[in-house]
Amino acid sequence: MEIEKSFKIEGMTCAACAKAVERAVSKLEGVFEARVNLATEKMIVKYDKDKIAENNIIEAVKKSGYRALTDEDLKEVIIPIQGMT
Repeated sequence: MEIEKSFKIEGMTCAACAKAVERAVSKLEGVFEARVNLATEKMIVKYDKDKIAENNIIEAVKKSGYRALTDEDLKEVIIPIQGMT
């Protein structure tokens, strides 16, 4: 089953970085398309979830020298601090 998933990519500094991530993920069996936007630090991947696991995509990004985070990794926590003047 084909799905589309978004990842935040950390550590990219130039267009060559974005291309390196795209190449690494695109080579994986079961990946149909990988697009990286350097400005937003986002990667959109279309893949067959029956052929490849999300962890394989994250590992491919890691091997290329960067870090991939999922929406679950990016949960926002708000901590109220009182008593400061």
